[in-house]
Amino acid sequence: MKLEVHHIRALKGVRQLTELNVTGPDQAHAAQAAGIDIIVSGRLDQRAAIRAAAPGTHFCFGLIHGHHVNTDQALRAAFDALDAGADSIYCCLSPRIIEGLAREGVPAVGHVGLVPQKARLTGFRAFGKTLEEAQRLWREVCDLEQAGAVAVEMEVVVEPVAAAISSRTAMTVISMGSGGRCDVQYLFAVDVLGETTARMPRHARAYADFAAEYARLHDRRAAAFAAFRAAALDGSYPAAPEVVAGNPAETGAFRAWLEGSRP
Repeated sequence: MKLEVHHIRALKGVRQLTELNVTGPDQAHAAQAAGIDIIVSGRLDQRAAIRAAAPGTHFCFGLIHGHHVNTDQALRAAFDALDAGADSIYCCLSPRIIEGLAREGVPAVGHVGLVPQKARLTGFRAFGKTLEEAQRLWREVCDLEQAGAVAVEMEVVVEPVAAAISSRTAMTVISMGSGGRCDVQYLFAVDVLGETTARMPRHARAYADFAAEYARLHDRRAAAFAAFRAAALDGSYPAAPEVVAGNPAETGAFRAWLEGSRP
């Protein structure tokens, strides 16, 4: 059964949920087959395909930071995503924007802690290491809750701080590297699959080595292409079964006609 927003909220404190950021329909389809509770993507070009590939999985569509500069733009994009089959909307903009979405019935997911889109101001680091910063995080969560957000992504926050906040807010708290005592565990599918050769974040874990598999497939593709090229050059491709020979009498007559028709 696909979890709707009210199901997710009712499961707070009941069991851990799982969420994956997917890049396309193949990952979305596999996530549904694996029983992942929530998938998220901001890929507009893949949105319809992702929805079609995982119709039984809660789909949170992400509004890309910087693409929507005010409430009206964010609201139009959110409504468009909901019309396209999204179940909730990720938005890392201010509580003022979140409030505008929530006021019109859009189930919005905010973001605190490390917000990569805003790392120009903060740097890529953990949050909540000091009392002052933990207090600021709590205030930010309260602001989002008051604005009407249904959930909040909490990224790279000190685990005890994340746990304390999660237990005191009615919102669903989605942990991206903030420990196991929040409501949802969230990772990128490319990290879980080991698809990237780049250094993974500390909080991520690979459960497969797709990078090696892709390298192996690349080598096999290149070998097959090279074999085709070599066969074309030495004349072994195409062979008799791969061409249409035609009727000898007809093709002979055609060649004779060509010869006779030359100026």
